[in-house]
Amino acid sequence: MSQAGRAQGDWAAPYAASPVQGRVALPGSKSLTNRYLVLAALAGEESRLRRPLRSRDTHLMARALGHLGVGIADIPGDDPESPDWLVTPGGPTGPARLDCGLAGTVMRFVPPVAALAHGDIAFDGDAAARGRPMGPGLQALRDLGVDVEGNALPFTVRGRGAVRGGEVTLDASASSQFVSGLLLSGARFDRGLTVVHDGKPIPSTPHVSMTVEVLRDAGVDVDDSWPDRWHVEPGSVHSLDVQVEPDLSTAAAFLAAAMVTGGRVEVPGWPQHTTQAGDGIRDIFDAMGGEVTLSRDGLVVSGPDRPEGLDVDLHDVGELTPVVAAVAALAASPSWLRGIAHLRGHETDRLSALATELGTIGARVDVLDDGLHIVPGPLRAGRLHSYADHRMAMAAAVLGLAVPGVVLDDVATVGKTMPDFAQRWTALIAGGADAVPAGPSPVGAALRREP
Repeated sequence: MSQAGRAQGDWAAPYAASPVQGRVALPGSKSLTNRYLVLAALAGEESRLRRPLRSRDTHLMARALGHLGVGIADIPGDDPESPDWLVTPGGPTGPARLDCGLAGTVMRFVPPVAALAHGDIAFDGDAAARGRPMGPGLQALRDLGVDVEGNALPFTVRGRGAVRGGEVTLDASASSQFVSGLLLSGARFDRGLTVVHDGKPIPSTPHVSMTVEVLRDAGVDVDDSWPDRWHVEPGSVHSLDVQVEPDLSTAAAFLAAAMVTGGRVEVPGWPQHTTQAGDGIRDIFDAMGGEVTLSRDGLVVSGPDRPEGLDVDLHDVGELTPVVAAVAALAASPSWLRGIAHLRGHETDRLSALATELGTIGARVDVLDDGLHIVPGPLRAGRLHSYADHRMAMAAAVLGLAVPGVVLDDVATVGKTMPDFAQRWTALIAGGADAVPAGPSPVGAALRREP
């Protein structure tokens, strides 16, 4: 693509002229970091989060909790380049105005915390966030006796210092975060909490399992023995001292570099047992012809000469869809990605966005009721759009490895989960070493207790 065809701020995705070989140490999981932050905010004593993810979404969570009276400060940790977070619970108190950005975890996990505060807590976020589903979670709070004004961003929770709790039924088929957000605060409700899901299957159920596991880490009594029903006993939340696992969903893009170039990529520290949905990439890339090896040292993926297409249900691991779709567009045969209708309500309508962008560079993509049918074709250079969606940006980077001339309009949007993605990506393609440390928090003292 000529310079004339680019706009200011465009990022030329690196092309790999040879197989990518490298080792990439990744920062912590966004999903775990934000869950730990909420629990630490509700705990009785200080907590320490080791190797937390520092990204736009986690900073938004930290700031939101800070505005509710929680202290969050950098302290030295094992990695001199990435301090730990010391979380000092306080409140929650109001009134406050909170910015959710485009972070689903903030807009869905923090309202139950705000309901425990005294005062009006106003929530808003990016323009695109105002279209994300919120109704079921906010109605569940109303059913529990909380005064909530609005059904989507912007909305206001009028905290009264306590929530009676009890049993609530909701349809969480649009997002598992509705269940997780309620459960995280449930132990602090007067009568505890029972959540019953009534609707189509919940997407991304590993995230609910993750929530249950971190609750138990904090000493909360949770019963998840019945399908679509979770019970949290009322009681205290214990302080935490935890090391955050690497973000396995973000790792998928780096491992895809091996898949589309016939290379070899290692991610150290890959957990032997995890509730992260991103762990599903191991089976997916195995089915697409990769050699996938998990050892005590980490995960290694060695790519085939060319990936194979596949027919796969991604309902529980929907966040992997953009990267899997990018690999599928470069495969030797068509693919069917199923069970992902709920992706229409993510940062953007990911099904429509993927069909449009993959079509731009020559693939044929049909949008199905619950997924995508991808037919690879001769791919060509093109300018791709991120839609302010970090996973779409990562997919474009994967495509650029195998298609010269791919340009992305906004790589900075990956700051949602990895602010230094472009540097890490370029370093991997250039030489493969652990090139870029996570670095200290760019917000520093702004995360400390709000007045």
